[in-house]
Amino acid sequence: MDFLKYAEKGNNILNEVAVELGFPDNKELAGRILRAVLHTLRARLTIQESFQLMAQLPLVLKGVYVEGWKYQEKPFRIKHIGEFITNVIHEDYPVGHHDIATVKDGENAIMAVLKVLRRHISEGEVQSILASIPQELHHLWGDAES
Repeated sequence: MDFLKYAEKGNNILNEVAVELGFPDNKELAGRILRAVLHTLRARLTIQESFQLMAQLPLVLKGVYVEGWKYQEKPFRIKHIGEFITNVIHEDYPVGHHDIATVKDGENAIMAVLKVLRRHISEGEVQSILASIPQELHHLWGDAES
């Protein structure tokens, strides 16, 4: 096992998120937002969908994804962007309201993470996730060429 290779893959994604957020030198912020979005997404997906997504994540992000996970039989049904942003802020405790001050900040942060995530998972997996979330949240994943 080459743990440095696993760390490198995770750090590359973290760097991409930092750039997408517009703060390329703030890896701490990027890590908090990445974790908060992954945990919010995890709460929204079924166990099967979560396992399918995790199978495509680098090892380090698998660890971030499962950190503190208390599986619920029924996924939390986020119906609109406001609920998604509220959950991301909650997952980014205790600095969530500082990191995400407005609805637009929240939407941009979520879109940044999902844009990067989309580059690293299959289009089939993206479509599977899109099929399980409300249409109103689809734009967060960006274009197919992202």
